[in-house]
Amino acid sequence: MKALLCKKFGPPESLVLEQVESVALDARDVRVAVHAAGLNFADTLMIAGQYQVKPGMPFSPGMEMAGVVTEVGSGVTRVRKGDRVMSTCVYGGFAEERCISEDMVFPIPDEVSFTIAAAFPITYGTTYHALTDRAALKPGEWLLVHAASSGVGLNAVELGKLMGAKVIACSSTDEKLQIIKGYGADEVINYTQENIRDRVLAVTAGRGADVIFDPVGGDVFDESLRCIAWEGRLLVVGFAAGRIQQIPANHVLLKECQIVGVNTAQFIKHKLEEYRSRFTMMLRWTAEGRLRPLISATYPLDQVPQAMAVVMARSVTGKIVIAIR
Repeated sequence: MKALLCKKFGPPESLVLEQVESVALDARDVRVAVHAAGLNFADTLMIAGQYQVKPGMPFSPGMEMAGVVTEVGSGVTRVRKGDRVMSTCVYGGFAEERCISEDMVFPIPDEVSFTIAAAFPITYGTTYHALTDRAALKPGEWLLVHAASSGVGLNAVELGKLMGAKVIACSSTDEKLQIIKGYGADEVINYTQENIRDRVLAVTAGRGADVIFDPVGGDVFDESLRCIAWEGRLLVVGFAAGRIQQIPANHVLLKECQIVGVNTAQFIKHKLEEYRSRFTMMLRWTAEGRLRPLISATYPLDQVPQAMAVVMARSVTGKIVIAIR
């Protein structure tokens, strides 16, 4: 099979496409013929050696994928050969096939394409966990979403509205903000032209944001602490800015706010069945049109480095998907 390989940590152009041998199945593994794989910012960090997970060399990046089960291990009970599935696979998605535990594959409704499903698990799984389990977002609360045009940010806008929140979305261009408005944002902020703190306080009549969704970190986190509401919850989702912030404890004390970490891998470890049930629900919402995953572009497997460059340039709205078959 063909697989895109990272043989040493480095930039996207260091990746190579090669023929590799298929791996043997363990008893509870399934083999999936990959049709499409989602591209995430974390993939660019992983190949650079800057992500918390560092696979052994060589490895294929690609944290999520969708395809058809072609073989099952002797102990598999959840799926059958021929099933359409998607998976959170951490790495290995940018290949023609992937072997993975049956626990980490999820059935896809017939109404949902492989392209849509491939872009689903990482960002929707993270966002739902963040807003429900970690923030306990309530109807009527103000939700501030940073990087709202990114895959995870746009999902936060969309799910936040479904949960009844009033959403303020931040992005870098008016063009991106127009798309975000189409996903339900009540207020938008072009952070290249407006001060985030001042605008949030104006919109919320001085209250501040009850929940802040922050996949950026760095200066954005610092600004968030200045516009969080009393008893607000600031979700630490990632550090796309590159600087891991230090938290001034006096701000936490003064606002009686919470700084809340979001690590979906821990949720999966401790509450796997609940994690699985959420995809059943959210994929049903997608089939019904209540969720509308935005795919901005698709690239073939041999153009993953070019696709990664687009992601790293922050010029993507929604998700990019890699077409494998």
